[in-house]
Amino acid sequence: MLLLAAAAGLAAAGQVLLKLGADGRQSLMDFVNVRIGAGLLLYGMGTLLWIAALAREPLVRVYAFTALSFVLVYLASVFLLHERLAPVAAIGVAFVLVGLYLIAG
Repeated sequence: MLLLAAAAGLAAAGQVLLKLGADGRQSLMDFVNVRIGAGLLLYGMGTLLWIAALAREPLVRVYAFTALSFVLVYLASVFLLHERLAPVAAIGVAFVLVGLYLIAG
């Protein structure tokens, strides 16, 4: 479980850095920057941990943790990037967490 949580956290952090590195860029060369590089590195590290988890756990259990990545990216979008959280979306995130708990439990 700790391996999956770490993989989800790294993937989510990578996604946030990819967004920060891509925001406002237009030409292809603009996407070659430190934030994009760091985002790819973190996302890649998360993928390696994900593969390690696949070697130890059933796919049905591991795959459920993609939901955790979704929730972490959503929360980071709201709290770090100051994107707007719609009340109905917050309810959806809560349902996703409940589903993850039911599958992982």
